[in-house]
Amino acid sequence: MVRAAVNPVTWSVPMGFNQGELVSGGTRTLYVSGQAATSADGKPLHEGDMAAQTALSLDNLEAVLAEAGMDLTHLVRLNVYTTDVDLFFEHYDVMLSRLNAAGVAPASTLLGVDRLALPALLVELEGTAVS
Repeated sequence: MVRAAVNPVTWSVPMGFNQGELVSGGTRTLYVSGQAATSADGKPLHEGDMAAQTALSLDNLEAVLAEAGMDLTHLVRLNVYTTDVDLFFEHYDVMLSRLNAAGVAPASTLLGVDRLALPALLVELEGTAVS
């Protein structure tokens, strides 16, 4: 897979995401359902703790990627849904540090929502990966 950042404007780059990701040569695409701070049996964890929920959501996202033989380096799109955008930005470094460590800046959307599937959840991550 060859990927190229598409940034007609560059304000998003320091925030860890590109305006677009052009992918060529990929043979497999994985569409990852929303991953949140839940245990293996689907129970919400870390109620009220945005940083911990973001970290566990990323762990769960990476587990799905790994099951498909991929990792964060294959992530080309990341959608973030949160019940509190301001609180998420206070803990944005949790996500940004993981993406930076992987050397990726996937195309991304951040949406504030009234609630997620389980009321205790604060953040949910959905992605697309290509290898």
